[in-house]
Amino acid sequence: MFRILKSYSYLGEMKADNGTLLIGKAPHIAPLAWLHRIFAPLTNAQIDGLGIKLGMNIPSSYRNFLKHSNGLGVFNTNLCLYGLRTINNRTIEASYQPFDILDVNVLERPMNSKNSFLYIGSYSWDLSRLYIDADTNKVYLSSSRDNATPKYEWINFDTMLETEIKRIITLFDDKGVKVIKGSTLPV
Repeated sequence: MFRILKSYSYLGEMKADNGTLLIGKAPHIAPLAWLHRIFAPLTNAQIDGLGIKLGMNIPSSYRNFLKHSNGLGVFNTNLCLYGLRTINNRTIEASYQPFDILDVNVLERPMNSKNSFLYIGSYSWDLSRLYIDADTNKVYLSSSRDNATPKYEWINFDTMLETEIKRIITLFDDKGVKVIKGSTLPV
């Protein structure tokens, strides 16, 4: 699925010092903006440490994803998948990191979350969140930033990621400009 995102490489591509792959310059968003960000993968030791900090085992599907990309940004922040943030300052290099998976799972966790929920991403449209229920491996779209009640579901993480990238790419033109009015959510 990264192949689909890399199809925007004709707009530019850069690898940051921390290993983040930036794809598709997006001056219509901001002078230094990129359409897609594929963050450098994590090691098994980093993933294990992340699980300890989260207080749960990371579901195997997301663990596998983190071995290939420590989070993801699709069409800037239209769809973001969270990862481990290692630099916490305001440098350009620090901006080439994912949103922190610890923040939403530890500090900003919706009150009606089950212990089996791992929050893995969000949509910039309304900040609704994506989570995996570790008991079922299903992925859910929450009804809002603060409410875990699902409004959409996928059978698993891989299906969610593939179908969402394919769906979202149809909402933008060949320069990464949104071509629809309104929501970019799957519902």
